[in-house]
Amino acid sequence: MTNNREFDVIVWGATGFTGRLVAEYLNERHPAGGPNPGNVKWAMAGRNAGKLGEVAEAIGAGEISLVTADADDPKSLGDMARRTKAIITTVGPYQKYGAPLVEACAAAGTDYVDLSGEPPFMRRMVDQYSDEARKTGARIVHSCGFDSVPFDLGVYYVQKLAKEKFGAPATEVKGRVLAMRGGASGGTVASLLTTLENIGDPFVRRTMRDIYSLAPDETARRPRQPDGNRPRYDRDAGKWVAPFIMAAINARNVHRSNMLMDYAYGEDFRYSEMLAAPNAPAAFAIAGGMGGVAGALAFPPSRALLKNTILPKPGEGPSARQRETGFYKLLFIAKTQDGETVKAIVKGDRDPGYGSTSKMIAESALCLAFDVSREETPGGVWTAAAAMGDKLIARLEENAGLTFEAA
Repeated sequence: MTNNREFDVIVWGATGFTGRLVAEYLNERHPAGGPNPGNVKWAMAGRNAGKLGEVAEAIGAGEISLVTADADDPKSLGDMARRTKAIITTVGPYQKYGAPLVEACAAAGTDYVDLSGEPPFMRRMVDQYSDEARKTGARIVHSCGFDSVPFDLGVYYVQKLAKEKFGAPATEVKGRVLAMRGGASGGTVASLLTTLENIGDPFVRRTMRDIYSLAPDETARRPRQPDGNRPRYDRDAGKWVAPFIMAAINARNVHRSNMLMDYAYGEDFRYSEMLAAPNAPAAFAIAGGMGGVAGALAFPPSRALLKNTILPKPGEGPSARQRETGFYKLLFIAKTQDGETVKAIVKGDRDPGYGSTSKMIAESALCLAFDVSREETPGGVWTAAAAMGDKLIARLEENAGLTFEAA
C-alpha cells in the first residue's frame, strides 16, 4: 500500500500564503539537503512549477522535490496522490476546489488533511467518499487547523480527565475562548463567504441548520444543544460569555468525533462553545457586533461591499512578527449531571489562523503518515480526535507549541 510511496507528505498549495507557511515549518524540521537532512520525505506541489521553485528558494528549500498538479486536471491529482502517503491541502475554498483531490486520495488509498471549515463540503465528502476510502484505506481528515483541532482535542482531553475522576464521561462540555490574538484568515473568510453564497442550495441550508449534520446516525438520540447565541454569565467559567463565530464549525466536528468513537462521550452529550468577555457590556457588544456582521454578510450587496473593501482575501495574512506574537488560550469544562466539574486548558503559542494552524496541519499529516496504523484507524472520513487522539496531542505538544493540561 502506501509504505512504498516516493514521499511521506506532499504540501499541495505551497505557493499560497498558508501553504508556504506549512512548507516553511516542514523545512525547518525536515530539510531536504544540508549536513543533517530530516527523515521525512516531503515535497511541494501546486499548479505552477515556476512559482513553486521561487517559493522553494525563498524559504531555503532549494533541494526539495516539486510536483505539478491542478484542481482542473484529475489525472494530475491522481498521479500526485499515488506518489505519497499523505497530502496536505491548503487550496480552498474547498467547496470550489476540494472534491477532486478527496476523490483522488480516496481512490489511491492516500491519507488527506485539509483546513476546511465548510460543513456542506465536509458532509458531501462523507456521503460521496466514505465507502471508497474504507475500501482503499485512505484516511480523510478535515478541519486540521484552528478549526477544529484545539477544540476537538480539547473536548477529547477533558473527557479523559472526566473518566479518570468520575469513572464515566461528562454529559456536558463547555468550550470557552479565554484569550486570543490574531486576525481572521483570508481563507477562512473565503470559505464563509462561499457557504453564504451557496445558502440558496437546500442541501447547504440543511447542513448549516442541523448541528448534527456531520454525524449522520438515524438510530442515535439527539439531545437539544445549549444556546450559544445569547450572551450570559457562565458560573462554571466565572465569566461573561458571548457568541463565538467558529462554534458552528467546531461543534459539528465534536459531535462527529463522538459518533465515530462509538459515543465515547455518551448519546446524551451536550457541547457549547463561547467567547469569554471581561464584563456584561462587552459580552452584549460582541453579540451585537456579530449580529450586525452576520446581517451584512447575509445580504448580497453588503456582502459584496465587505468582501471587496474590508475582509481579508485569500493569500493575505499577518506579518511574521504578528504571527509570532499571536496566541490563544481555551478553557474546557466537563460537567456531570450531578454538577461536578473537571477543567482543562489548551494553549497555542502562535496566532491561531496562520502560525499555529500551519503547524497543526503539518503535524496531523505526519501523525497519519508515521504514528497511526490502519489497524488503529482504518480508511474512512474522520475527525482529528477520532483518527489520531492521544498521538496527535503528543505531536502537538512536542513540536507545534500547544499544551494540554488539567486546570
